[in-house]
Amino acid sequence: MADIIVTIILVVLIGGAVTYIVKAKKSGVKCIGCPAGGNCPGSGKLPKKKLDGPVAGRKTMQISGMNCAHCAMDVTRALNQIDGVRAEVNFAKGRARITFDREIDDAELISAVETAGFQVESIKP
Repeated sequence: MADIIVTIILVVLIGGAVTYIVKAKKSGVKCIGCPAGGNCPGSGKLPKKKLDGPVAGRKTMQISGMNCAHCAMDVTRALNQIDGVRAEVNFAKGRARITFDREIDDAELISAVETAGFQVESIKP
């Protein structure tokens, strides 16, 4: 009897999950389970940014609050808007690798990330 009850509960849970996923995809959600409700502004592919001059330095930034690839794209877009900066962001590691062709103040990098809605934990050379 207990096996039947457990089976029924599992069928109901799995059925509910499948229904949720199907409805979400039909309504245009790009990232199911995303904390932004699946409608992150960072959807799509970003082109690789090239620096104007030779690499002057590199920094690694630890960032908290990124939960999906769309979050990482938002951070990448925010950092790449700074002249002389190219960023590669990995949300799983909570890290941005920043390359620059001129001296960039840490405050400017932090401001860009925080404006995008994330927290900078540290910046290391």
